[in-house]
Amino acid sequence: MSLPPALEAARGRLMRWLLEDALPLWAARSRDPEGGFHDRLGLDGAPVAAAKRVRVQARQAYVYATAAERGWMPDAEAVSRHALTAMLTMRRDDGLYHNAAPPAAGATYDGMGLIYDQAFALLALAHGHGLTGEFEPEADALRRAIAPFTVPAGGYAEAPGLAQPLFANPNMHFFESFMAWREVSPDPVWAELAAGQAQLALDRLTVGNGLVFEQYDADWREPLQPLVWPGHLYEWAFLLLRHDPEDGKHRTAALWLIQQAEAKGVDQARGVAMFALDGRLDPIDRGARLWAQTERLRAAATAASLTGDDGLWAAALEACGALESFLATPTPGLWRDWMDEAGVFREEPAPATSFYHIVGAIAELERLAGA
Repeated sequence: MSLPPALEAARGRLMRWLLEDALPLWAARSRDPEGGFHDRLGLDGAPVAAAKRVRVQARQAYVYATAAERGWMPDAEAVSRHALTAMLTMRRDDGLYHNAAPPAAGATYDGMGLIYDQAFALLALAHGHGLTGEFEPEADALRRAIAPFTVPAGGYAEAPGLAQPLFANPNMHFFESFMAWREVSPDPVWAELAAGQAQLALDRLTVGNGLVFEQYDADWREPLQPLVWPGHLYEWAFLLLRHDPEDGKHRTAALWLIQQAEAKGVDQARGVAMFALDGRLDPIDRGARLWAQTERLRAAATAASLTGDDGLWAAALEACGALESFLATPTPGLWRDWMDEAGVFREEPAPATSFYHIVGAIAELERLAGA
């Protein structure tokens, strides 16, 4: 299919930025010859010293595997393997992937801890396997290692046997990772696991007002905290559409999530997806994160391609403009992560983790354009 002309032009600009600036810069500056990728680059392009994290290695493995799959960079497969090799050294005796630095004393569950990292490890293994066919044994071992984290009502808890709090965010990323394995493995277990996560979203997470909250009580009965991240509404919507675009229940739920995010989660003055809303969808943090703009872009564009809705194409174009504002840095190939409610960016190092979101959005635009 063809994208609307203005969105096609934006796609071209994003591709040039990715191919000419971002992929070469992060491969050269963030890759550590001693192993893995640095967590952040300063706005001058210099690495910032910090302990290496599982999710950074996994996400960079995904980024460069995606580049290799699409022929975007000649040595992308080697760069991806560099990250994946570092990630594999982080596997411990329990079969899970652990950061070198343990959690801080007194840290509480926030939905982005140990189980969250396992979802990204699975994603990295899927894309590595798609390139080489080597990593299904590691994925099978990890699938067994996360089994104690399963919840009887569906999905995964933060720790084995933990009744609550339950978090939607890591379960969303398991949904993504299971779908990635579904694409590269003939083993039907991956399709079954992906279907289970889709059913969790439809039967548990979106029951009631049809929204996805961040935190739930035991067995996903009620939101434990009335907190909604618009970026995650878009992200769940995109995954539901990709899981089964022809299924009416998936499409209806996805379009509703996008509709609510567009109506309540976008600051019309700045044209950006805001960070957080309360249970009534009133803003509680009008700041904007880069990743939420990428998720708005790919969800709106995917939904527009399925429905032909001009309003969704317009939303995708606005999200492109917002994303490009985050990418406008003194060193091409970097990005800013946070915009405050006045539209002012934080001057701080660029986090490597955002590259996963950026590449995911660009790859989806490329897919929709047939490029």
